[in-house]
Amino acid sequence: MGENTLATSTGSGKPFRSSVIEPSSITLTRAWLASFVVAHDICPFAGREVQRGAIRYALAESRDLEGLLHELVAECRRLDAEPDIATTLLIVSAGMDDFGDYLDWLELAERLLEDLEYVGVYQLASFHPDYLFDGVERTDPANATNRSPYPMLHILREAELERVLASYPDPEAIPERNMARLRAPDSRALAASRRLLAQSTGEAKG
Repeated sequence: MGENTLATSTGSGKPFRSSVIEPSSITLTRAWLASFVVAHDICPFAGREVQRGAIRYALAESRDLEGLLHELVAECRRLDAEPDIATTLLIVSAGMDDFGDYLDWLELAERLLEDLEYVGVYQLASFHPDYLFDGVERTDPANATNRSPYPMLHILREAELERVLASYPDPEAIPERNMARLRAPDSRALAASRRLLAQSTGEAKG
């Protein structure tokens, strides 16, 4: 997605290759993953998959809950059929701006995976521009751990997740370590997160 090329003819009859332009929401999501998640080690396992090109960036077309649930199932089916895809980010560039609506979608999505007997096969991680951890103040920098330029669901292969966690020392400490990193004075990770989220806000206004 966004990585195919097209052969086009020039006026002299010589072909040149031009890249297909990907949607700006995918471009910014890629930047968020590279400049925040990987660069600041928010997820110690993401860098390998970025380097391998094994992450699928799927831009949702639906704007309602039912349609988005259908798209989630389609992405799970794709993962079933394409083992080379390590993980998928299902990005919603419009229609899930309200965090409460997003949580409704997440709850229904988790129920749907259970109904389809995907529990133990795929796991959902949640990200939203206004993400708020339960019991944490809205202004707490720790919320940036799960704040992304656009609402999205991260579909992870559970077997792969268990494999990498087994080889990582003290994986249970990752969330607290991230929170401490983001709460630190002059946190570069927090600055990167805020810069990328501001870009998506500016894009929406434009």
